[in-house]
Amino acid sequence: MENTMRSAKVSFAGRIKSMLKVDFRRMFKSKLFYILIACALVMPILMTVMMAMMDGSVSVDPQTGAETVMEGPENTWQNIGTLPGEPLGGDEIFMMCNINMMFMAVAVFVCLFISEDFRSGYAKNLFTVRAGRGEYVVSKTLAGIFCGALMLIAYFVGSVLGGAIAGLSFDLHGLSGLNLALCMVAKILLMAVFVPIFTLISVAAKQRAWLGICGSLGGGMLLFMMVSMITPLGSTLMHVLLCAAGGAMFSFGLGAISRVVLRKTSLV
Repeated sequence: MENTMRSAKVSFAGRIKSMLKVDFRRMFKSKLFYILIACALVMPILMTVMMAMMDGSVSVDPQTGAETVMEGPENTWQNIGTLPGEPLGGDEIFMMCNINMMFMAVAVFVCLFISEDFRSGYAKNLFTVRAGRGEYVVSKTLAGIFCGALMLIAYFVGSVLGGAIAGLSFDLHGLSGLNLALCMVAKILLMAVFVPIFTLISVAAKQRAWLGICGSLGGGMLLFMMVSMITPLGSTLMHVLLCAAGGAMFSFGLGAISRVVLRKTSLV
């Protein structure tokens, strides 16, 4: 009777809360977590400053003798998205190498974070004595979204610092601060679309981290080119709502599939 009453007190929400405490404690003690956040902060600073220093430099093709003039960035917000109006200097590079890279970078965290559980035997022991597959998937997904959100924020801060150091313009070309804020909110919510993809591939790959990373990067690239269209610099409330709806659908749908994968496959 006592054991029955004790088990009845542990609800699904309670088990998720317990799993989240464990995963967030492990995440905050992980060197990988801080390395990725630091890279997200430093990358836009170095890229912006180096591109600005190379502005106007000329390279000559030794075979044809053709000269190419390097154009550096002219606006800080090129690191975040494409500004309305005429393309700015160096815009071709920043169209690919900008804040949207963080959607791919978080795949590394998710894959290594999950593969370590299976490699160490922690997952098998966890499912036996402490939590179910559903709670595990929910906890890992939320941890990945949280890490991805911090990486986006760190990249934004690094972009502002890099722009200030390089003396770039902060002109929004007719956009408002609200548009910029909504753009960042939309990108953070869009993490809920990418992270469930990485979680599903990671629980399928289990201890094979290399397979999880390759599969996650391949799967993420299918949606990567849409990020700039879904979360432009001129984002509105509609973009935020679309990202929130997409994140909810992917999180619930792929989360359910991840749970089935864990139940139907071996844990070793």
